[in-house]
Amino acid sequence: MTIHRPGLPGDLPEPELLWARWGMLAVLEASTEEENTPSVHRTGHWADAGGLHLDDCGCTWWTLDRRGPGRFVLYGEDESSDVKWHKPAIDLLAGAPHWLPFERLRDLIEGYELGCVYWYENEAWARSPYPESLDDDGLDCGMSRFVDRGDVLDAIDLGGSAETEPEFLLDRAERAELTPELVQSMVSASEYDHWDLPAMLRALRLAGLEPGGGEGGASADDASEVAHPR
Repeated sequence: MTIHRPGLPGDLPEPELLWARWGMLAVLEASTEEENTPSVHRTGHWADAGGLHLDDCGCTWWTLDRRGPGRFVLYGEDESSDVKWHKPAIDLLAGAPHWLPFERLRDLIEGYELGCVYWYENEAWARSPYPESLDDDGLDCGMSRFVDRGDVLDAIDLGGSAETEPEFLLDRAERAELTPELVQSMVSASEYDHWDLPAMLRALRLAGLEPGGGEGGASADDASEVAHPR
């Protein structure tokens, strides 16, 4: 699957699939230390009350947020994006539905921190219109890592676990069947000693990848404890 430059709505996979792949990496990278780090200083993949996040602390940052049944918003920036410097200015919120987090997005736009916004409802991704003169909105460099399943599998390092293969683990995540017992079994069988199982299980619950996780996301109690990124 190819992501065009600039991106097209049809380039993105179904949001549940995108969520599962992203959320799987958030679970594997979870740590108590990172949970206690202010969001503006966090790196890697993580889940919190604001959705799923990716930040490499330099070139790219992204958020994928559920906004209700069948509704998602994807927003962020990669350094490859020409959007915020384009003249005339591009209205990233043109035609956007009422349920987007407008206050948040406008703050990012005013701070020249936003490269693109995509939203999903009525079983389709959409974005604002782009002028023909725009070369890139950053979607390719930012999201291509989740589009190809092979790339996701390459990013899953289980530390030589003989009992759990990356493909099996990802398959369970994509079906929302990643149980706490399976995560614990993977950690126990791994040669690595850096795993933080309590944090991983919290991330699993926040991402909603376990059976019954359904819509994913944090509870009201979680929301009061987790700062919004950026």
